[in-house]
Amino acid sequence: MAIEKEQVVTMMYELKIDGEVVDSNIGKDPLEFTFGIGQIIPGLESRISTLNEGESLQCIVPAAEAYGEYNPEAKQMVPKEQFGDLELKVGMPLQGQGEGGQPIQVVVTAITDDGIEVDFNHPLAGKNLDFSITINTIL
Repeated sequence: MAIEKEQVVTMMYELKIDGEVVDSNIGKDPLEFTFGIGQIIPGLESRISTLNEGESLQCIVPAAEAYGEYNPEAKQMVPKEQFGDLELKVGMPLQGQGEGGQPIQVVVTAITDDGIEVDFNHPLAGKNLDFSITINTIL
């Protein structure tokens, strides 16, 4: 049977970007999620919606349907004092709280005398995602 909203799905996946594997659960436990409630990216959810147990799919999810396009204006300079004694490095991911208290992840993009530049874009923003999926179970 095809997947319906609020069903629990388990799947195996491999994610490539520009031909390089960046994430996979092959050889590990299947990914388990509830379909239709936003637990996986919208572009992937729409592409697997017609699959049945045991079926596989390879698909490209464009950036706009995944983590969005890269926004060069989503960078901000933050005073060094806000990081306390933390030893920062360019490329270092950090987790903080947004204005509404929700968790956010940023990446350090520059360290200057004036402060620390952080990037609020998701690390996969602007990237087309190449998925290989196999649906294990639909409950």
